[in-house]
Amino acid sequence: MVLLLEAINALREFLDTGGQVLLVIAVITFAMWLLILERFMFFFGNYRKYKGEVLNRWHARNERNSWNAEQIRQAMISRAGIKLNSNLPYINVMVALCPLLGLLGTVTGMIEVFDVMAITGSGSARSMASGVSKATIPTMAGMVGALSGVFASTFLQRRAKREVELLEDKLLLDH
Repeated sequence: MVLLLEAINALREFLDTGGQVLLVIAVITFAMWLLILERFMFFFGNYRKYKGEVLNRWHARNERNSWNAEQIRQAMISRAGIKLNSNLPYINVMVALCPLLGLLGTVTGMIEVFDVMAITGSGSARSMASGVSKATIPTMAGMVGALSGVFASTFLQRRAKREVELLEDKLLLDH
């Protein structure tokens, strides 16, 4: 219990040194990773069952060579593609938003530095330290959040594209 309280206090101190923007970056990054984990759970869990159902429905058809059958095949592939790409645009938006929020943190931190300089009338490093940390920590956090999301997002997009192509191959017209 003591260790948990120490961790919470350390996190609180870190968020205080980074300013309000750091909290927003943390919330966005957390939401992004929730969506990423949801996509991973879908790919490695629910999609296999869904793919099996689609293949069973297709192979249960008596007729698979007509124009109507091709339209049904394309609709099945399209629905699977929609399911596979669900939430990926939101993840990409959050990935793009993280560095922009980091830049906002940089600007607000530098404004604080200039305020301190205007109030004290000097460029004392001690008086500017708080503003400098509020300028650099959100930038770092925004970049870390964006980079972690870029790798996951790229993996998920490639996986979705590959799964759609594999499904297309399995739903051949003459089989």
